[in-house]
Amino acid sequence: MTAGPEARLISRQKILTSDQMHELGMRLGAQLREGDLVVLTGPLGAGKTTLSRGVGEALNCIGTVSSPTFVIARTHERTGSEVPLVHVDAYRLGSPDELDDLDIDFAHSISLIEWGRGFTDGLSESWLDVEIERDHSGETEVREVTIIGNGPRWSNPPAEVFNLQSGDA
Repeated sequence: MTAGPEARLISRQKILTSDQMHELGMRLGAQLREGDLVVLTGPLGAGKTTLSRGVGEALNCIGTVSSPTFVIARTHERTGSEVPLVHVDAYRLGSPDELDDLDIDFAHSISLIEWGRGFTDGLSESWLDVEIERDHSGETEVREVTIIGNGPRWSNPPAEVFNLQSGDA
């Protein structure tokens, strides 16, 4: 999805460790509810799956949330909820039609879509766009994470819950 006219910056922060990325995922997951869509963007090894594991933990997913690269989509049942977490890796999809062919009930799920930009237009009037950038030189493990809220669902987000303070995690 591309940023819409109602796009607003929720958070931009540096993440120093994989534990912090996991903690950010847990904070994100604690805010998600049925029908929410999160598009994750970043290069290989940026931390998309680490963030997703944190989301899964916060949502009380049964089993470990792992990369759906080879199966394309995994549905994770949750303890105490009928609303599943659907984790999609759109990297190998050739078009938005192929995402549609997966027949995911986005309205009744919480959906994380890695590599989803350009594949999710029209799926929801509101979504979160999470972009993870990393140091391509390999000199550091620091990531910069930007979270953009789109649509009415994210018109007044609690930004403080998405921001890790030094010493957190």
